[in-house]
Amino acid sequence: MVSWIMSAGFCRVSSVLRRFSSVLGPRRVVSAGSARLCSGCQERLCSPPLAGDVDRFGGVTVRDFPPDISEDEFTELLRVSLHRWRSDGRVAVWLCVPIALSRLSAAAARLGFGFHHARRDEAVLSLWLGPGEDRLPAFATHQVGVAGAVVDKSNGKVLVVQDRNKTKNAWKFPGGLSDLGENIGETAVREVFEETGVRSQFCSLLSIRQQHNHPGAFGMSDMYLICRLSPLSFHIDFCTQECLRCEWLDLTELAKTSETTPITSRVAKLLLYGLQHGFQSIDLTVEQMPAVYSGLFYQLYHRRLPETP
Repeated sequence: MVSWIMSAGFCRVSSVLRRFSSVLGPRRVVSAGSARLCSGCQERLCSPPLAGDVDRFGGVTVRDFPPDISEDEFTELLRVSLHRWRSDGRVAVWLCVPIALSRLSAAAARLGFGFHHARRDEAVLSLWLGPGEDRLPAFATHQVGVAGAVVDKSNGKVLVVQDRNKTKNAWKFPGGLSDLGENIGETAVREVFEETGVRSQFCSLLSIRQQHNHPGAFGMSDMYLICRLSPLSFHIDFCTQECLRCEWLDLTELAKTSETTPITSRVAKLLLYGLQHGFQSIDLTVEQMPAVYSGLFYQLYHRRLPETP
């Protein structure tokens, strides 16, 4: 009975493969060299009908799907592919399903897949095939906001704004969310210019705030970083769509006023200390270093080490 069911299943897969062989392309066609006809109509496939890229952890990522495949046909293709991937010792499968083929998600769900994350025009589903509990990493759970404290060391003033879309008109440092692939310093410089029209350059990282269950991050976690910037221009031409006011404000006043946020007040005091005792006492400077992944680099922020003679 089991043999008959498997035989019938392989027959359906064979039919589907023949139908979509022209769509799957050379990399995915099951040819005479990769399939052998046995008794009845059963086929033993030596390569999975769905082709994917194998990562260094032993997982498989599938990105290409026949555009007009039905749910039932996809279920059969995926079922046989899963059988082969398990036989090959793969530990996980990732399906990157475009929004135009959302119907395939339902078929994958019937075979145990669940949503891992989604971005605009694509949903990624995952299935753990390895032993024990699911050990796949969760999707990114943080958003990163960056602000720039532009300090004019000649007069002890700092550039601040009042946001238009806030319920309280408090002074704060201009800033916003970091784009994907954008370094912290680049975000700070970009956001300062977009909001105030002032050009600046990155000097150091001053502080990091971590907040969980953030209302502005869809209930996820939020990282808010404040950088010290040096001004390259001083004329203010602020964005009226985002800001109500923008000024060069004395750091002493900013540290004392009640018209600001607790974190802005604290960083203003930190900057005052830097002006009095040297910014090397408060700065976390950045150094680019080679990552363990070939050809990649990362930015490391830390207090500068004393120079050795």
